[in-house]
Amino acid sequence: MSARFRFDIAYDGTDFSGWAIQPGRRTVCGELTESLSRVLRRPVALTVAGRTDAGVHATGQVAHADLPADLDGTWLVRRLARLLPPDVRVRAIVPVPPAFDARFGALRRHYRYRVATAPHGAEPLRARDTLSWPYPVDVEALNAASAGLLGEHDFAAFCKRREGATTVRALQRLAWTRADDGVVEAAVSADAFCHSMVRSLVGALLDVGRGRRPVSWPAELLTRGGRASEVGVAPAHGLTLVGVDYPPDAELADRVNATRRLRVTDAP
Repeated sequence: MSARFRFDIAYDGTDFSGWAIQPGRRTVCGELTESLSRVLRRPVALTVAGRTDAGVHATGQVAHADLPADLDGTWLVRRLARLLPPDVRVRAIVPVPPAFDARFGALRRHYRYRVATAPHGAEPLRARDTLSWPYPVDVEALNAASAGLLGEHDFAAFCKRREGATTVRALQRLAWTRADDGVVEAAVSADAFCHSMVRSLVGALLDVGRGRRPVSWPAELLTRGGRASEVGVAPAHGLTLVGVDYPPDAELADRVNATRRLRVTDAP
């Protein structure tokens, strides 16, 4: 007899070719499913909240799998800690209702993008998750430009289109702050993201922040019906998936059904 379990996962994406299994490449899902299959002596399929790209990190990734109902999640976390490489960790494994779906049940995903603006660049201990940016950054201009992108829009100008996937998304938060150490951080939240969307938004906004583009420019791109070639994609290593929100258990099935009707979720 099987039951559904939620996995809370963190990883340093530097040396991974993304989340999804790819023949001949090292991926997060590949490492996890190989270790799980060794421990449980059966094939394990993971469904993930967000299929992160190569080089993108996570501190709050969520996945689910159907496993033996009598499984002790704490025991499995400890076993995986001994088997997995140090750049990926499973923090918790807990039983969830059968209706739980890590991908289609999510209400929103939260990302952070870190940009070091100090003359010396990123601190050595944060160099793998922080972009070194050699230009001045006007945080007030970044936030003004970001405000024009909030809400539900067609973000085709900021996405790599995939066949059968919509580029309409509801951007709920896009806010920039500067810490005392000079690191500028973008907090980005949406119901879902299409492929390369977060890094494209950051790339466009950094052009505003350094004064190359006017504050109005990113919002003006929303009228485009396709990818804007002048929008640069920010490097992957500055991006981290930090959390995924889900509805109460009683509302899980409705959320999954509604999401399946609306769209297919892509990677940011």
